[in-house]
Order: sequence, then structure tokens, then C-alpha cells
Amino acid sequence: MKSGWIILDKDSGLFSRTAGGKIARMIGTKKFGHIGTLDPMASGVLPIAIGDATKMIPFVEENSPAVKEYLFSLQFGFETDTLDITGTEIARSNIVPTEEDVLAVLPKLIGKTAQIPPQYSAIHIDGKRAYDAARHGQVIEMPPRDVQIFELEFLGTKGDSWNFRTRCSTGTYVRSIGRDIAKLCRTLGTVDMIRRTLSGGFDIKSAVKLDFLENLFNNSGSIDEKLMPVDFGLGDIPVLNLSDKDADFYKNGGFVKTVADDGCVRAYAGSSFIGIGVITDGILRPKRTI
Repeated sequence: MKSGWIILDKDSGLFSRTAGGKIARMIGTKKFGHIGTLDPMASGVLPIAIGDATKMIPFVEENSPAVKEYLFSLQFGFETDTLDITGTEIARSNIVPTEEDVLAVLPKLIGKTAQIPPQYSAIHIDGKRAYDAARHGQVIEMPPRDVQIFELEFLGTKGDSWNFRTRCSTGTYVRSIGRDIAKLCRTLGTVDMIRRTLSGGFDIKSAVKLDFLENLFNNSGSIDEKLMPVDFGLGDIPVLNLSDKDADFYKNGGFVKTVADDGCVRAYAGSSFIGIGVITDGILRPKRTI
């Protein structure tokens, strides 16, 4: 079974899991996952784990930089139930801010803040997804979440759309940032475009489009060259090289003596990645094996 990562540049209009499923079928496996769900309307970086790379998802999430970057655009004067252009309009305002108004409020959103997520979000509330409750007409009081906005920059306008770039912590909702910009300008706003350009250690520069992979596959080409190794994204975890004997013992669940420092390590047999282990008091214990 082939394993590794495809760094996808997801198109708008596609569900994250649907995209992952299409890639897994082309590679020939049912085992896949992804990091950082993108809204269907959003495009951009979506890391897809294939095969044994799915075992690495929690370690990549824990050890990658907790920073995401987005480009997004906002229309002022109305708000939808989803806070994006795909939703149903629920309120309207005659106030359209000036550029000076917008530039004045952006610094107020930078830093640590308690952000209220959209009603239509994947957050679990009382055991169910918030968007499921919203689709059934239920209005839920969304608890604020602690997030951090590191950068928030105005990039100019194009037609009715006001364009921005932000760097923010994991768990931040861009749709809520748009709503809050409008609120600080004493008006309403709805996001009409979201594009993720950075997700932890995964950059849009190394991402590939789904239609490119499909064209390659349909023309009997190999997409293996776009398949990153299983240990891709684990760069901050220290490496521990094992002898062949210790590696075989480790892969079968055995504990291995070592003089390496305590903590989480990437275990290798030669150049082959064999899993994530934890060293405590000079003993390496397997946590996830490949």
C-alpha cells in the first residue's frame, strides 16, 4: 500500500473529505485523512494523508507551527446565516465604511481574542455539529474560543469586494474575522472568498491541483512524484537512528534502551522511517509504528 502526503490546492466548491477520497482512489487505497478542514467555498492548502501517513496526523498537528495564512475578501452592507456568500441573507445595512474606517479598526483585531465561531461550523455543541443544528433551524449560543490573529492587512478593493490577508492561530474562523471587521465599522459584512495559503508547515507553493492529478491519472501517468514521504511535516521532532536489530524489535512493540534525551522522537532504520516513539528514562517506547 502506498503511503505519504499529497499537498492539495483545493478548489472552491469541493468538500475537503470528497477531495481526499478522490485522491485516495487514484492512489488505490481507502485509507486517508486530512489536516485542517476547509469550508466548501474556500480554496487553498489542504494536506491529504494517504495510507500510513494517517498515523502521523496528530504528530504533524502537534509539532507544526500553529499558524495559518489566508487571503479573503469581504462585502459590506449585508450578512448571511453562514457569514459567507453561499448563505441566506438575514440582515442588511446601508453603511459602507471608508478605507480610513477599515484601516482604523484592523489593529483592534490583532492579538489574542475570544472569537465567536459561525453558527455554520464543525464545532461540536452538546454532542452534535453546530452546522447540523443550524440546518435544522436551531439557533445555538456559540461559546467564544480563544484565538490569536498575528497579522491582518488590507490589500485594496476590487468591485464590491474588500481584500485582506491574515495570519492567525489554528481554530480561527476567517468568516468571523470578516463579521468582526464589519461590526467594528458599525455595519454588516459577508465573506465572498477565502483562500488558505499556509497551514502549519504546508505551503501553497508545494500544493497541486486536483484536476492536474486527475489528468495525470487518466492519461496513465504516475502521481507518485507528488506523494510526499510519510515523515513529511515532522521536521521539528528529533531523529533517532536504530540498528537493524533494535529496529526490528521496536517495530514489533519492543522497548529499546538508548542514551538519547527524553521526549518524542522520529525512529529510523537506516534511511527508512519506522515510526514515532517516546523516550523516558533511557527507554524508547513505540507510540506509532510504520
